[in-house]
Amino acid sequence: MTSKELVHAALNGQPTPRVPTGPLAVHFCAEVAGYTLRQYTTDAQALADSVIRYYERFRPDAVWLSADTWVSAQAMGACVGATDDHQPFGGLGEPLVQTAADIDRIPSPEVATQGRYPLMLEALSRIVSALGKDVFIVACFDQYPFSLAAALMGINEIMLKLHDDPGFVRALMARCEAYALAYGQALSQTGADMLSGGDSPAGLIGPQPYAEIALPAEKRLIGKLKSATGKPVSLHICGHATRILPLMAASGADVLELDHAVDLGEACRIVGPDLGLWGNLDPVRVLAQGTPTEVWAEAHSVLAAIQAAGHRRFVLSSGCTLPVETPYQNLEALLHPGNRSSAWAASGDGCVTAE
Repeated sequence: MTSKELVHAALNGQPTPRVPTGPLAVHFCAEVAGYTLRQYTTDAQALADSVIRYYERFRPDAVWLSADTWVSAQAMGACVGATDDHQPFGGLGEPLVQTAADIDRIPSPEVATQGRYPLMLEALSRIVSALGKDVFIVACFDQYPFSLAAALMGINEIMLKLHDDPGFVRALMARCEAYALAYGQALSQTGADMLSGGDSPAGLIGPQPYAEIALPAEKRLIGKLKSATGKPVSLHICGHATRILPLMAASGADVLELDHAVDLGEACRIVGPDLGLWGNLDPVRVLAQGTPTEVWAEAHSVLAAIQAAGHRRFVLSSGCTLPVETPYQNLEALLHPGNRSSAWAASGDGCVTAE
Protein backbone atom coordinates (compact mmCIF):
# COMPACT_ATOMS: atom_id res chain seq x y z
CA MET A 1 0.00 0.00 0.00
CA THR A 2 1.07 3.58 -0.62
CA SER A 3 0.55 6.03 2.21
CA LYS A 4 -2.43 7.48 0.32
CA GLU A 5 -4.00 4.04 0.00
CA LEU A 6 -3.23 3.27 3.64
CA VAL A 7 -5.01 6.36 4.98
CA HIS A 8 -7.97 5.88 2.65
CA ALA A 9 -8.30 2.26 3.77
CA ALA A 10 -8.08 3.15 7.46
CA LEU A 11 -10.71 5.89 7.19
CA ASN A 12 -12.99 3.48 5.32
CA GLY A 13 -12.65 0.86 8.06
CA GLN A 14 -10.75 -1.59 5.88
CA PRO A 15 -7.91 -3.85 7.12
CA THR A 16 -4.47 -2.21 6.98
CA PRO A 17 -0.98 -3.59 7.58
CA ARG A 18 -0.22 -0.80 10.05
CA VAL A 19 -1.73 2.33 11.56
CA PRO A 20 -1.28 5.40 9.34
CA THR A 21 0.28 8.55 10.73
CA GLY A 22 -0.52 12.19 9.99
CA PRO A 23 0.69 14.74 12.57
CA LEU A 24 -0.77 18.23 12.20
CA ALA A 25 2.46 19.75 10.91
CA VAL A 26 1.91 23.36 9.82
CA HIS A 27 4.40 26.02 10.95
CA PHE A 28 6.73 23.20 11.97
CA CYS A 29 7.22 22.58 8.24
CA ALA A 30 8.62 26.09 7.82
CA GLU A 31 11.18 25.40 10.53
CA VAL A 32 12.23 22.17 8.82
CA ALA A 33 12.73 23.97 5.50
CA GLY A 34 14.41 27.05 6.98
CA TYR A 35 11.73 29.60 6.09
CA THR A 36 10.35 32.34 8.32
CA LEU A 37 6.65 32.17 9.13
CA ARG A 38 6.12 35.27 7.02
CA GLN A 39 7.67 33.53 4.02
CA TYR A 40 5.66 30.39 4.72
CA THR A 41 2.36 32.27 4.90
CA THR A 42 2.89 34.71 2.01
CA ASP A 43 4.83 32.77 -0.64
CA ALA A 44 3.29 29.78 -2.43
CA GLN A 45 6.66 28.28 -3.34
CA ALA A 46 7.96 28.59 0.23
CA LEU A 47 4.79 27.03 1.64
CA ALA A 48 4.86 24.12 -0.79
CA ASP A 49 8.59 23.60 -0.38
CA SER A 50 8.16 23.51 3.39
CA VAL A 51 5.54 20.76 3.24
CA ILE A 52 7.51 18.76 0.67
CA ARG A 53 10.78 18.98 2.60
CA TYR A 54 8.98 18.06 5.83
CA TYR A 55 7.60 14.98 4.10
CA GLU A 56 11.00 14.03 2.68
CA ARG A 57 12.58 14.36 6.13
CA PHE A 58 9.97 12.50 8.21
CA ARG A 59 7.84 10.41 5.78
CA PRO A 60 4.41 10.65 7.44
CA ASP A 61 1.48 9.07 5.63
CA ALA A 62 -0.47 12.34 5.49
CA VAL A 63 0.60 15.96 5.06
CA TRP A 64 -1.37 19.15 5.63
CA LEU A 65 -1.90 22.32 3.63
CA SER A 66 -2.55 25.15 6.07
CA ALA A 67 -1.05 28.58 6.61
CA ASP A 68 -3.03 29.86 9.61
CA THR A 69 -6.66 30.29 10.64
CA TRP A 70 -7.07 33.69 8.96
CA VAL A 71 -7.02 32.85 5.26
CA SER A 72 -10.77 33.14 4.74
CA ALA A 73 -11.12 36.12 7.08
CA GLN A 74 -8.53 37.95 5.00
CA ALA A 75 -10.29 36.98 1.77
CA MET A 76 -13.49 38.46 3.19
CA GLY A 77 -11.77 41.78 3.88
CA ALA A 78 -10.32 41.50 7.39
CA CYS A 79 -6.99 43.19 8.10
CA VAL A 80 -4.58 40.31 8.70
CA GLY A 81 -0.84 40.19 9.34
CA ALA A 82 1.96 39.57 11.83
CA THR A 83 4.07 41.78 14.07
CA ASP A 84 7.33 40.24 12.87
CA ASP A 85 8.69 37.62 10.49
CA HIS A 86 8.48 34.81 13.04
CA GLN A 87 4.91 35.25 14.26
CA PRO A 88 1.83 33.59 12.71
CA PHE A 89 -0.71 35.77 11.00
CA GLY A 90 -3.68 37.04 12.98
CA GLY A 91 -6.26 39.79 12.93
CA LEU A 92 -5.06 43.39 13.10
CA GLY A 93 -6.99 46.52 13.94
CA GLU A 94 -10.75 46.79 14.33
CA PRO A 95 -13.02 43.77 13.65
CA LEU A 96 -14.34 43.66 10.10
CA VAL A 97 -17.94 43.13 11.20
CA GLN A 98 -19.62 45.29 13.81
CA THR A 99 -23.02 46.07 12.23
CA ALA A 100 -25.48 44.46 9.84
CA ALA A 101 -24.28 46.84 7.13
CA ASP A 102 -20.79 45.38 7.52
CA ILE A 103 -22.17 41.94 6.66
CA ASP A 104 -23.81 43.33 3.54
CA ARG A 105 -20.51 44.85 2.42
CA ILE A 106 -18.75 41.46 2.32
CA PRO A 107 -18.58 40.51 -1.38
CA SER A 108 -19.40 37.12 -2.85
CA PRO A 109 -16.51 34.66 -2.71
CA GLU A 110 -14.06 34.64 -5.62
CA VAL A 111 -11.32 32.17 -4.78
CA ALA A 112 -9.31 33.05 -7.88
CA THR A 113 -8.69 36.60 -6.72
CA GLN A 114 -9.36 37.20 -3.03
CA GLY A 115 -6.69 37.43 -0.34
CA ARG A 116 -4.37 34.45 -0.08
CA TYR A 117 -6.76 32.01 -1.72
CA PRO A 118 -4.75 32.02 -5.01
CA LEU A 119 -1.52 31.54 -3.06
CA MET A 120 -2.92 28.58 -1.13
CA LEU A 121 -4.23 26.92 -4.29
CA GLU A 122 -0.88 27.36 -6.03
CA ALA A 123 0.92 25.87 -3.03
CA LEU A 124 -1.49 22.91 -2.99
CA SER A 125 -0.97 22.37 -6.71
CA ARG A 126 2.80 22.18 -6.15
CA ILE A 127 2.36 19.75 -3.25
CA VAL A 128 -0.01 17.55 -5.23
CA SER A 129 2.42 17.50 -8.15
CA ALA A 130 5.30 16.44 -5.91
CA LEU A 131 3.57 14.09 -3.45
CA GLY A 132 -0.01 13.46 -4.54
CA LYS A 133 0.53 10.09 -6.19
CA ASP A 134 1.60 8.35 -2.99
CA VAL A 135 0.86 10.65 -0.04
CA PHE A 136 -2.53 11.52 1.51
CA ILE A 137 -3.00 15.30 1.36
CA VAL A 138 -5.28 17.09 3.80
CA ALA A 139 -6.21 20.65 2.83
CA CYS A 140 -7.67 23.01 5.41
CA PHE A 141 -10.55 25.11 4.14
CA ASP A 142 -9.80 27.24 7.18
CA GLN A 143 -12.75 27.52 9.55
CA TYR A 144 -16.36 26.46 9.92
CA PRO A 145 -18.95 29.27 9.87
CA PHE A 146 -19.15 30.01 13.60
CA SER A 147 -15.37 30.19 14.05
CA LEU A 148 -14.95 32.31 10.94
CA ALA A 149 -17.67 34.65 12.18
CA ALA A 150 -15.82 34.88 15.52
CA ALA A 151 -12.66 35.91 13.67
CA LEU A 152 -14.55 38.62 11.81
CA MET A 153 -16.30 39.99 14.92
CA GLY A 154 -13.92 39.17 17.76
CA ILE A 155 -14.50 36.36 20.23
CA ASN A 156 -15.91 38.57 23.00
CA GLU A 157 -18.30 40.36 20.68
CA ILE A 158 -19.73 37.21 19.13
CA MET A 159 -20.30 35.68 22.56
CA LEU A 160 -22.38 38.70 23.51
CA LYS A 161 -24.27 38.63 20.20
CA LEU A 162 -25.13 34.96 20.73
CA HIS A 163 -27.36 36.03 23.60
CA ASP A 164 -28.41 39.50 22.44
CA ASP A 165 -28.95 38.97 18.72
CA PRO A 166 -28.55 35.37 17.50
CA GLY A 167 -30.13 36.34 14.17
CA PHE A 168 -27.18 38.66 13.51
CA VAL A 169 -24.76 35.82 14.19
CA ARG A 170 -26.65 33.48 11.87
CA ALA A 171 -26.66 36.07 9.09
CA LEU A 172 -22.90 36.49 9.33
CA MET A 173 -22.41 32.72 9.48
CA ALA A 174 -24.38 32.34 6.25
CA ARG A 175 -21.87 34.59 4.49
CA CYS A 176 -19.01 32.64 6.11
CA GLU A 177 -20.53 29.37 4.90
CA ALA A 178 -20.42 30.59 1.32
CA TYR A 179 -16.70 31.33 1.60
CA ALA A 180 -15.87 28.01 3.26
CA LEU A 181 -17.82 26.13 0.58
CA ALA A 182 -16.15 27.95 -2.31
CA TYR A 183 -12.68 27.52 -0.84
CA GLY A 184 -13.25 23.86 0.02
CA GLN A 185 -14.48 23.11 -3.50
CA ALA A 186 -11.41 24.81 -4.99
CA LEU A 187 -9.08 22.83 -2.73
CA SER A 188 -10.78 19.61 -3.78
CA GLN A 189 -10.48 20.49 -7.46
CA THR A 190 -6.78 21.20 -6.96
CA GLY A 191 -6.20 17.68 -5.63
CA ALA A 192 -6.81 17.48 -1.87
CA ASP A 193 -7.71 14.02 -0.58
CA MET A 194 -9.57 15.29 2.49
CA LEU A 195 -10.99 18.68 3.46
CA SER A 196 -10.45 19.83 7.04
CA GLY A 197 -11.92 22.73 8.95
CA GLY A 198 -11.72 24.00 12.50
CA ASP A 199 -14.53 25.12 14.78
CA SER A 200 -12.73 25.47 18.09
CA PRO A 201 -14.51 28.66 19.26
CA ALA A 202 -17.77 26.72 18.88
CA GLY A 203 -16.45 24.32 21.49
CA LEU A 204 -16.47 27.16 24.04
CA ILE A 205 -20.15 28.12 23.86
CA GLY A 206 -21.69 25.10 25.58
CA PRO A 207 -23.68 22.12 24.24
CA GLN A 208 -27.04 23.88 23.81
CA PRO A 209 -25.76 26.95 21.90
CA TYR A 210 -23.52 24.64 19.91
CA ALA A 211 -26.52 22.50 18.95
CA GLU A 212 -28.64 25.53 18.09
CA ILE A 213 -26.10 27.79 16.34
CA ALA A 214 -22.87 26.07 15.29
CA LEU A 215 -24.03 22.54 14.49
CA PRO A 216 -26.69 23.39 11.88
CA ALA A 217 -24.07 25.43 9.97
CA GLU A 218 -21.56 22.59 10.21
CA LYS A 219 -24.16 20.14 8.89
CA ARG A 220 -25.06 22.33 5.93
CA LEU A 221 -21.45 23.01 4.97
CA ILE A 222 -20.33 19.40 5.34
CA GLY A 223 -23.27 18.15 3.33
CA LYS A 224 -22.62 20.62 0.53
CA LEU A 225 -18.88 19.89 0.46
CA LYS A 226 -19.39 16.13 0.34
CA SER A 227 -22.05 16.43 -2.34
CA ALA A 228 -19.95 18.78 -4.47
CA THR A 229 -16.57 17.07 -4.09
CA GLY A 230 -17.07 13.45 -3.10
CA LYS A 231 -14.17 13.92 -0.65
CA PRO A 232 -14.18 13.10 3.07
CA VAL A 233 -14.57 16.09 5.37
CA SER A 234 -13.15 16.42 8.87
CA LEU A 235 -14.05 18.57 11.87
CA HIS A 236 -11.43 19.85 14.32
CA ILE A 237 -12.35 21.25 17.75
CA CYS A 238 -9.55 21.81 20.24
CA GLY A 239 -9.65 21.19 23.96
CA HIS A 240 -12.16 19.35 26.13
CA ALA A 241 -14.67 18.42 23.46
CA THR A 242 -15.99 15.25 25.11
CA ARG A 243 -19.31 16.76 26.18
CA ILE A 244 -20.12 17.81 22.61
CA LEU A 245 -18.83 14.66 20.91
CA PRO A 246 -22.36 13.34 20.24
CA LEU A 247 -23.15 16.62 18.50
CA MET A 248 -19.89 16.61 16.54
CA ALA A 249 -20.66 13.06 15.45
CA ALA A 250 -24.06 14.28 14.20
CA SER A 251 -22.44 16.92 11.97
CA GLY A 252 -22.00 14.54 9.06
CA ALA A 253 -18.20 14.78 9.21
CA ASP A 254 -16.35 11.66 8.12
CA VAL A 255 -13.50 12.33 10.55
CA LEU A 256 -13.22 14.03 13.94
CA GLU A 257 -9.81 15.50 14.78
CA LEU A 258 -9.53 15.19 18.56
CA ASP A 259 -7.20 17.01 20.92
CA HIS A 260 -5.25 15.33 23.72
CA ALA A 261 -7.84 16.42 26.31
CA VAL A 262 -10.29 13.86 24.89
CA ASP A 263 -10.03 10.26 26.05
CA LEU A 264 -9.97 8.23 22.84
CA GLY A 265 -11.46 5.15 24.39
CA GLU A 266 -14.46 7.16 25.55
CA ALA A 267 -14.61 8.90 22.16
CA CYS A 268 -14.85 5.54 20.41
CA ARG A 269 -17.76 4.54 22.62
CA ILE A 270 -19.54 7.85 22.07
CA VAL A 271 -19.21 8.22 18.31
CA GLY A 272 -19.42 4.57 17.31
CA PRO A 273 -17.51 2.53 14.74
CA ASP A 274 -18.48 4.35 11.56
CA LEU A 275 -16.67 7.63 12.19
CA GLY A 276 -12.97 8.21 11.61
CA LEU A 277 -10.83 9.56 14.46
CA TRP A 278 -7.58 11.50 13.99
CA GLY A 279 -5.34 12.20 16.98
CA ASN A 280 -4.44 12.75 19.66
CA LEU A 281 -1.02 13.05 21.36
CA ASP A 282 -0.40 16.19 23.41
CA PRO A 283 1.59 18.42 21.04
CA VAL A 284 3.21 20.43 23.85
CA ARG A 285 3.72 18.26 26.93
CA VAL A 286 4.55 15.09 25.00
CA LEU A 287 5.80 15.97 21.53
CA ALA A 288 7.53 19.29 22.21
CA GLN A 289 8.65 18.80 25.81
CA GLY A 290 8.84 15.04 26.26
CA THR A 291 11.49 12.50 25.38
CA PRO A 292 11.38 9.97 22.52
CA THR A 293 10.65 7.26 25.08
CA GLU A 294 7.72 9.25 26.46
CA VAL A 295 6.41 9.88 22.93
CA TRP A 296 6.53 6.17 22.16
CA ALA A 297 4.80 5.30 25.44
CA GLU A 298 2.02 7.85 24.87
CA ALA A 299 1.48 6.67 21.31
CA HIS A 300 1.38 3.08 22.52
CA SER A 301 -1.24 4.06 25.12
CA VAL A 302 -3.38 5.79 22.49
CA LEU A 303 -3.28 2.76 20.22
CA ALA A 304 -4.07 0.44 23.11
CA ALA A 305 -7.20 2.50 23.84
CA ILE A 306 -8.28 2.35 20.22
CA GLN A 307 -7.63 -1.39 20.09
CA ALA A 308 -9.58 -2.02 23.30
CA ALA A 309 -12.55 -0.22 21.78
CA GLY A 310 -12.30 -2.30 18.59
CA HIS A 311 -12.15 0.84 16.48
CA ARG A 312 -10.94 0.49 12.87
CA ARG A 313 -11.03 4.05 11.47
CA PHE A 314 -8.04 5.79 13.01
CA VAL A 315 -5.00 7.89 12.06
CA LEU A 316 -2.28 8.44 14.67
CA SER A 317 -1.41 12.11 15.02
CA SER A 318 -0.78 15.03 17.30
CA GLY A 319 -3.96 16.35 18.87
CA CYS A 320 -3.35 19.81 17.46
CA THR A 321 -0.64 21.57 15.45
CA LEU A 322 2.97 20.70 16.22
CA PRO A 323 4.90 23.47 17.97
CA VAL A 324 7.75 24.84 15.88
CA GLU A 325 10.21 23.78 18.59
CA THR A 326 9.20 20.09 18.49
CA PRO A 327 12.44 18.05 18.65
CA TYR A 328 13.04 16.03 15.51
CA GLN A 329 13.79 12.88 17.51
CA ASN A 330 10.37 13.08 19.15
CA LEU A 331 8.61 13.20 15.82
CA GLU A 332 10.77 10.31 14.63
CA ALA A 333 9.66 8.34 17.70
CA LEU A 334 6.04 8.89 16.69
CA LEU A 335 6.48 8.14 13.00
CA HIS A 336 9.22 5.51 13.03
CA PRO A 337 9.23 3.63 16.38
CA GLY A 338 11.88 1.07 15.52
CA ASN A 339 10.33 -1.31 13.02
CA ARG A 340 7.23 0.77 12.26
CA SER A 341 5.47 -1.98 10.34
CA SER A 342 5.29 -4.10 13.48
CA ALA A 343 5.17 -1.39 16.16
CA TRP A 344 2.10 0.44 14.85
CA ALA A 345 0.46 -2.67 13.42
CA ALA A 346 -3.07 -3.78 12.67
CA SER A 347 -4.74 -6.98 13.77
CA GLY A 348 -6.16 -9.40 11.25
CA ASP A 349 -9.67 -8.00 11.58
CA GLY A 350 -8.50 -4.50 10.75
CA CYS A 351 -8.50 -3.14 14.30
CA VAL A 352 -5.39 -1.25 15.29
CA THR A 353 -2.96 -2.70 17.79
CA ALA A 354 0.29 -1.64 19.40
CA GLU A 355 2.69 -4.56 19.59
